Amino acid sequence: MNLLQSITLGLIQGTAEWFPISSTGHLRVAENFFGLTVPLLFDVLLHLGTLLVTLIYFRGAIKNLLVSLWHRDFHSQDGRLIVPIIVGSIPTAIIAATIGGQLDAHFSSLLWLGVWFIASGAMLLGTKFTAERTDKISVPTAFLVGAMQGISIIPSASRSGFTISTMLLRGVKKEIAFNFSFLLSIPAVIGALGLTLYQEHSSLYAAGIGTLEIAVALAITVAVSFVALKLLEKTLAAKKFYLFSIYCFAIGAVMLALCLLGF
Repeated sequence: MNLLQSITLGLIQGTAEWFPISSTGHLRVAENFFGLTVPLLFDVLLHLGTLLVTLIYFRGAIKNLLVSLWHRDFHSQDGRLIVPIIVGSIPTAIIAATIGGQLDAHFSSLLWLGVWFIASGAMLLGTKFTAERTDKISVPTAFLVGAMQGISIIPSASRSGFTISTMLLRGVKKEIAFNFSFLLSIPAVIGALGLTLYQEHSSLYAAGIGTLEIAVALAITVAVSFVALKLLEKTLAAKKFYLFSIYCFAIGAVMLALCLLGF
């Protein structure tokens, strides 16, 4: 991997992680285009950059959550998210620990990349017809969102797309859905990083990926992420979230066409 490739992968991660278009799916496409065989640990390390951005961007909400947890306050606006985050993390952890590796490996071909891009598009399009009914995340909704986050280990299944769309389809207010989706990602990313480091700690060296390439990709990821996250928040506020479906349908169709052409 050279520096240009590192920069490209960092740009993809820093944009597609926030937009509901699947960062992992785009990383897989780019890696295939460059002819790279990149271990899962590299992709997970890029998520470390987006985790840092999440902690900074949502620092106020995180602080309030921790204060509510310390005081065992589960009834304030912030405290009401504590139980849903715990509940939502359970199916994510179960899926990741049991079949996460199989989901990533089995669905990385062009055919399945195309199929799941289109599935993401369908989820996003469905949000066009939703109505806001509640500012609470119920336990069943939290569990369902956590399951969707677990399923998004599939490379072209967008984590933000699946989780936010699920909440919007269940009538959750868009600002609550936005906050909860990314707060829920924090324990998932930390868990994925720890598990992958344990399983693949020597894989980067074996693949010839050095510290400089990792550092450059991470720096680009962080720099781009703040802009992309703000754009996503504005898109949700403007009730235009469903427009991302157009892109997902288009890239999904391209992947399926390439597959049919024998690529």
